Amino acid sequence: MKNKTLKEFNDAVASKEAIPGGGGVCADVAALSAALGEMVTNLTIGKKKYLEYTFELADIRKELEILRVNLLECINKDAEAFKPLAEAYSLPKDSEGYEEKMEACLRKAADSPYLILKYAMRIIEIDERLAKIGSKLAVSDAATSVMLAHGVLYGAYINILVNTRLMKDREYADKLTNEAVKYVDEYSIKALNIFDDICKRLTDV
Repeated sequence: MKNKTLKEFNDAVASKEAIPGGGGVCADVAALSAALGEMVTNLTIGKKKYLEYTFELADIRKELEILRVNLLECINKDAEAFKPLAEAYSLPKDSEGYEEKMEACLRKAADSPYLILKYAMRIIEIDERLAKIGSKLAVSDAATSVMLAHGVLYGAYINILVNTRLMKDREYADKLTNEAVKYVDEYSIKALNIFDDICKRLTDV
């Protein structure tokens, strides 16, 4: 899935097929968010004004590259997790081992968006730093990156919830859902604050 062209991927999302769906799109958007952060580092490293941050920016660039690669892998992981779940939905509810199989599939289907959520949180943390030490010429890209990650928080959360709501193990389901809610609440505020701060810097004369 990740090796499709942009048009092929968008066409696949737009089709009547269930995959790629919301989870895969979230992974792709988060990968773009990480890529924008990488661009900020590349536009900053080597600039005389920011030489003191060279090694820190290099470390950030490497971490963002890893995040981007991992997020692209999540596109396939999300698709692979949905296939057995779709098969489980088609089974008669009174078939042998139905509930156990469904529970296992729901857990696996929730794992991918949860991982994407965690990656988006880390990108937001990095963008907060890039907004301070990145080139002023690229600060709008840091702002765009953080708002893409902000959107991913909510997309990942709803893709967790759509699976946890059906789990029989309510202790596990509620724990995962509550963690996701806590993270979204915390990091959505952080992302908006970063964006607002950058906007103020760009509008102050």
